[in-house]
Amino acid sequence: MNIGEIARRSGVARSTVSYALSGKRPVSEQTRQRIQDVIDELDYRPNASARALKEGRTRTVGLVIPPAGARMTSMQLDFVASVVEAAAEADLDVLLSPSGGDQDGSFERLISGRRVDGVILMEIRLADPRVVRLEQTGIPFVTIGRVAEPDGTWWVDVDYATLVGQCVDHLADLGHRDMALINRSSGLVAAGYGPARRAHEGFAEAVGRREAAGSEFCCEDDAAGGERCVAEILAARPATTAIVTVNEAALPGVQRALERAGHEIPRTFSIAGVAADQWAEEFRPPLTAADVPSLEIGAIAMELLIERIADPDAVARHRMFTPPISLRSSTGPAPRPSARPAFLRPPAAPVWLSGTDGD
Repeated sequence: MNIGEIARRSGVARSTVSYALSGKRPVSEQTRQRIQDVIDELDYRPNASARALKEGRTRTVGLVIPPAGARMTSMQLDFVASVVEAAAEADLDVLLSPSGGDQDGSFERLISGRRVDGVILMEIRLADPRVVRLEQTGIPFVTIGRVAEPDGTWWVDVDYATLVGQCVDHLADLGHRDMALINRSSGLVAAGYGPARRAHEGFAEAVGRREAAGSEFCCEDDAAGGERCVAEILAARPATTAIVTVNEAALPGVQRALERAGHEIPRTFSIAGVAADQWAEEFRPPLTAADVPSLEIGAIAMELLIERIADPDAVARHRMFTPPISLRSSTGPAPRPSARPAFLRPPAAPVWLSGTDGD
């Protein structure tokens, strides 16, 4: 049980619950009693939370973001915005710190000077030295994403492997037998970036299970990368009739490249993926996709961090999101084999290619 659930059942804002628990700001007796009744009903124990918020802490949390020189995706920006908003509701400040490349000094300063009460860490790798470093310091932290062995850590994540597999299943049900995965950049895949590696695993498992042909291509996180990637797919695997993507920032380029190649979506080519709903709705036609609830993910990460700060000895908790596939207009039946030249018909067995992204 968390502050968000108490707020929902009490009919008040999260910040009101936080104020009632901490005494930071006055709350009417009627409202306080309504909150207390919900707490009693749910057997929630807020004493540790109230105590932690009164014990002279900095009332500042750190949010570790991608390097300052990197262009953040819409999903990443939503994570930042929702964390900041949830922190404000709890009367907490947020200190942003870039990490990665030549920015690791900022991360070290954030955690070594006790400048914050806790940390939210984004963009998690399967083997992430920042997670190890935070565990060494004892600073409460929550990750958006998870390491390969997440037991004992607090995290919020999207089940990319399952969602990519569901996209493959949807396309296979429509008759597509030759599909490509547009993944994230080759640098992120090589670094063990969680969503990219789990997308690879989900795609490989699903095309094997459906006895389809599958090829995977890395792609830079921008429209130009999307154009290059689609051109590479069509040149290397001309029998491909469908794409699954986890690279939302590349979608505008993917759309342009398919149109330039003479494809009509979804009559001659289908595409599905995992993306924030903004990107899905802006695709033309709108993208069949698992809509990542990025704003909710950031808010939940903040709630978990507040709980962990309040009770450092609490049992680790996590939240996995597996949103349903929203069926829109970008997927349709596979083109009839009889309408295609023989040399473009898909092979009978899976064929794997490892594409590049221009690196």
